[in-house]
Amino acid sequence: MTSTRVALVTGGSSGIGEQTALGLRKAGFEVYAVARRVDRMLGLEKEGITTFAMDVTDDASMVAGIERILADHGRIDVLVNNAGYGSYGAVEDVPIDEARRQFEVNVFGLARLTQLVTPAMRAQGSGRIINISSIGGKFYEPLGAWYHATKFAVEGFSDSLRIELSPFGIDVVIIEPGPILTEWNEISRQSLTETSKGGAYEQQARKVRAVLERADGKAMASSPRTVAKKIVKAALTRNPRARYPVGKGAGTILRARKLLPDGAFDVIVKRTYL
Repeated sequence: MTSTRVALVTGGSSGIGEQTALGLRKAGFEVYAVARRVDRMLGLEKEGITTFAMDVTDDASMVAGIERILADHGRIDVLVNNAGYGSYGAVEDVPIDEARRQFEVNVFGLARLTQLVTPAMRAQGSGRIINISSIGGKFYEPLGAWYHATKFAVEGFSDSLRIELSPFGIDVVIIEPGPILTEWNEISRQSLTETSKGGAYEQQARKVRAVLERADGKAMASSPRTVAKKIVKAALTRNPRARYPVGKGAGTILRARKLLPDGAFDVIVKRTYL
């Protein structure tokens, strides 16, 4: 079996996942990039990255993917749990099946892949699990309750897991991006508009959408490559930090949330979004 370090990146078809796969490959890893949209990963294949289809809501797909990598190399050194999306809309309006899907993709898919890679990492006495959370795992927005709930869950899951796996030489790292120039923002705005149309929250949705639109520009948002560089750093450093905020304004927002009481932070959120 190979002695080359092996990395798996989910959500590799665009944005942060695509740039992370390229960054890890450049750093010398044997990289597997997976996503549902295999046709979107042809460019990665040209860079020597192995790609194949994986759906993080399909257990058989995940099991088969991990078995394939272990059959090829006998090891997995880094798992980057990047697959995820933002589903916005009032709690009252979002169908509960969509809320469940948000958790399936953002939380349970991440958790299941963690389960699947842990035995191999434990056996080899080393490994690194890098979970892509968000500054949205520490603060909140109106009409974003389901999305923020998933990211708060990722934060708590990862913190517990970090202690749980440390005796086996496995590190767990949280990446907390701020606004990033990817498809995420557009998808979130679309779901917000569609879910709220004609209902009690339509006017509120327009204001929230405007905030999301402002955040989706070069003045406020960072590039996916910025996040990828931080992920690669977290994968390579000997003693990684527990979490890495990344992107314009990410550190400032997280410090404000930590220092301000709930009432004061509520005022800021209301003034921004309402």
